[in-house]
Amino acid sequence: MLGKLFNKYGIEPVKFIHMAIAGIVSAIGITMFLSPVHLYDSGIAGTSLLCSQITPPYLSLSIFLVILNVPLMLYGLKKQGVAFTVYSVFAVIVYSISALIIEQNFDIGESSPIAGTDLLLCAIFGGLICGAGSGISVRYGGAIDGIEVMAVIFAKSLNLTVGTFMMIYNTCLYVICGIIFHSWTLPLYSMVTYYVALHTIDFIAEGLDRSKSVMIVTNKGDEVSKALMEEFGSGTTIIPAKGGFTMKDRTVVYFVVNRFQIARMRTLVHRVDPHAYLTISEVADIYKSEQGENV
Repeated sequence: MLGKLFNKYGIEPVKFIHMAIAGIVSAIGITMFLSPVHLYDSGIAGTSLLCSQITPPYLSLSIFLVILNVPLMLYGLKKQGVAFTVYSVFAVIVYSISALIIEQNFDIGESSPIAGTDLLLCAIFGGLICGAGSGISVRYGGAIDGIEVMAVIFAKSLNLTVGTFMMIYNTCLYVICGIIFHSWTLPLYSMVTYYVALHTIDFIAEGLDRSKSVMIVTNKGDEVSKALMEEFGSGTTIIPAKGGFTMKDRTVVYFVVNRFQIARMRTLVHRVDPHAYLTISEVADIYKSEQGENV
């Protein structure tokens, strides 16, 4: 029964291992480096840290990670798909449980057990480790922070890139932290954390906010094109081609996706045509006609 559901929605059991690793890595970064010295991660993780500090002790970081992230993941179900949502919710749950285990079994106190009270070291390595966790989740078809899902959904309608949307959210978060605690030192160091995490995600997941153009060389151009349009609700461009070696007719399907959709797109294409050849490139800017129609 479970196997049929997995096949229906393209869920790969092995990816739960990757999501678990992503959750554990992120939990290490936030509990061992950021939380002890009151630095803030980006997105919902940073919001959860802030909420845990200004609410009663029984409302821990782990609780906020779940109650703030999971509803956003579920909200993005229709846009991102079942597989993405399942992976993401699983990663967040592992993230929360791992953070709880670390907090309960290690006497961390008010300093990092590794970097002490050195804010710069905590900011750099906290951002590096948390970014690695987030990058792993994105690379294998999920996400570990609900604000990234919201960025993908709403950024385009606001005429923003995903990266700009997240930067605005995080800037507001750090300003609020500075106002609440009457200090700008920790928010400024938290910006260092965000910068390091941003580039770590970029390195691991091959791109943060840029769209990706996909060139699909296939013998089943019409089927691949139809499957992509039905799955993602975006148009494709079909280009007649000929194999340089075989001289046989081929079709190139040109398609643009965001970074969260790459794994799902690749699985879908190879399900329709196992022999399809794909190349994926970064797209700096996308311009549409006034009618917003795809070519």
